[in-house]
Amino acid sequence: MFAFIDQVVIPFLNSLYGAVGYLGVLVAMTIESAMVPLPSELILPYAGFLVSDPSQLEPLTNGPWGFWIVVVAATAGNTLGSLIAYAIGAYGGRPFLERYGRYLLIRPHEIELADRFFADHGAATVFVGRLLPIVRTFISFPAGVARMPLGRFVVYSTAGALIWSTLLLYAGTVLGENWTDIRHALQPFDLLIAVGVVALVVLFVWWRLGMPGRRRGSGATS
Repeated sequence: MFAFIDQVVIPFLNSLYGAVGYLGVLVAMTIESAMVPLPSELILPYAGFLVSDPSQLEPLTNGPWGFWIVVVAATAGNTLGSLIAYAIGAYGGRPFLERYGRYLLIRPHEIELADRFFADHGAATVFVGRLLPIVRTFISFPAGVARMPLGRFVVYSTAGALIWSTLLLYAGTVLGENWTDIRHALQPFDLLIAVGVVALVVLFVWWRLGMPGRRRGSGATS
């Protein structure tokens, strides 16, 4: 994993920021929020390092990197990428699940349950999801599948992204040349969240596969 970061991700960000500066931050965050695992834990701290070093010139303005300009670019990219993932869920993922969901142990009424959940709790779910590694990259897809009201989705997704971008960018300015330490520090949280997601999927499959047996058993005793 770290070899991939050192050999691919960091050179990619270095080339992107060196070529198009603030626009590169926007592009990288768009990619990250559109369900491509390009970690914002690297995108933003690296930009924070550039902000912290006055000798680093932003290529579009030919001046020092500005903290709040990077925050705006990162948040805008996050919102754009989240809209792409939302659209994939709404216009691709939902029809797919409605037609083939039964093969994935997802029934039509469970999609309706997801609709009601996002109608009642979507704002909090999207907002908090934007503050969690891994989850933040994919939360827009189920919001799209559930057809969460688009305006509400954009507001809460953007609010969470603004906080996340500001915190990670600031951390990068504090750490300076040691900006990659943020990724290492957050690695255990990534693993914990990934394990939690896998556990939920396993529990869901176990519960669904066990349902026919439970039904037969309850019918036999009645």
